[in-house]
Amino acid sequence: MTSASAIGAVAVLDDESRRGMYWFIRRARRPVTRDEAAAEVGISRKLAAFHLDKLVDAGLLRARYEAVGGVRRVGRTPKVYEPAETDVRVSIPERRYEILAEILMAAVLAAGDDARASAVLEAARRGAELGDAERDRRKPGRLGPERALTLIQALLADQGFEPGRPEPACLRLHNCPFHPLAASAPELVCGLNHAYLSGILDGLGADTVEAVLVPRPGECCVELRGRRIDAGAE
Repeated sequence: MTSASAIGAVAVLDDESRRGMYWFIRRARRPVTRDEAAAEVGISRKLAAFHLDKLVDAGLLRARYEAVGGVRRVGRTPKVYEPAETDVRVSIPERRYEILAEILMAAVLAAGDDARASAVLEAARRGAELGDAERDRRKPGRLGPERALTLIQALLADQGFEPGRPEPACLRLHNCPFHPLAASAPELVCGLNHAYLSGILDGLGADTVEAVLVPRPGECCVELRGRRIDAGAE
């Protein structure tokens, strides 16, 4: 995405309804109808169609006509929307934080094991700090696996991840916010990501959940799972 088109995308997402529908469609991981998008943000279908077409024009969504659920019904085939392959992480004026990140990553790799260990510790500390702040804010009490994963799902969505629940006791992260760096140094970046997410769990007091390295093409390398509880445990 060029700077001009990225700035245009950001301007389109300035509207709360458009922004809500855009992130809903990204998280859905499937084509979404106008009715579903409208219901998500609480607006009429007609207004939703207007906003969705704006998102298509900005290059953030793709649209096509498709039978919902693979079943062809009488009448017009509904229009569905899905994310375009567009990265909208941009700031105005544009900032290039990734350059500094690449420099620091190269320095850590060149410095050897001590530097890597320090970076992992710092990632865990930052994660624990975030998790602790969230626990203080929500005061959730004792967290079982499913309640913990629900809480973490909302927190990680705010952190730039796209979490989904393929099953109640599992949280899969469908994107990697650090993808450009992970592609060039996967062992380091995935290790830092794992430490960061483990730190969040520690800070939240979510000892019923663990962060597990499960690399998948095009997704985050970490999956969060409910821990197995021994039959004799309370």
